Amino acid sequence: MKYNLLVVLIGFFVLSSCSTRKEIVYFQGAEELENMKSLMKFEPVFEVNDILHVKVSSLNEEVVAPFQMTTGGQSQGGGGQQNPSLMGYMVDVDGNIQFPVLGKVPAAGISRSELEAYLTKEIKSYVTDAVVAVRLLNFRVIVLGEAGSETVVQVENERISVPELLASVGGINYDGLRDNILVIREVNGVRSIGRVDMTTADVFSNPFYYLKQNDIVYVEPTLKKVKSAGWITSPMGLVSIGTTIFSLIILFTK
Repeated sequence: MKYNLLVVLIGFFVLSSCSTRKEIVYFQGAEELENMKSLMKFEPVFEVNDILHVKVSSLNEEVVAPFQMTTGGQSQGGGGQQNPSLMGYMVDVDGNIQFPVLGKVPAAGISRSELEAYLTKEIKSYVTDAVVAVRLLNFRVIVLGEAGSETVVQVENERISVPELLASVGGINYDGLRDNILVIREVNGVRSIGRVDMTTADVFSNPFYYLKQNDIVYVEPTLKKVKSAGWITSPMGLVSIGTTIFSLIILFTK
């Protein structure tokens, strides 16, 4: 009986200490990705409180000067060292930006290419060769939990996927769940949540694969990590308790 109990305790310890391939390996079933069409046309949609950089260009820069934001006597396209956030147009609570000459311009709820097309059309009434470029200045994503680091990631190219984000902060710790990453998103004042499974190739078709500005990404801890915060900190602790109880039983039943 003693031998059998010892074998059971040792087996429990070994099994509790091991992680399976399914829990650790990314992109399982990657063979299914062959010939899968990627989402190359993904664009962020502007929201209230976003800060936009808008540059209007022409062969004759003087004719587009009225359409440039000025700060301290210098135009937005002047190349100074100002804080970029102070050189941008903030989307107000009504979803508009105040643009020189044109006045209120709708921005919330539309993409960069849509806003560029709208501004180009309006400005060409004044400048026939006008070229408009719009950039989102405050694209950031918040990372929490069992990732390499908890931080705020600034995104420069207006597009970032969950794998890219995780790689930029050092990946997921061994104490983090790879198959149940939480994404918290707010659009027009309404919060929604999504789950991303990094252990399967289906992640590439997940609607939360590409992140939006101000998304919160939370990597939940494994059960082992949660238990480590309690009184019994590891499977070895359970083995020790079991061994102690077994020894007491033997001692009092002799």
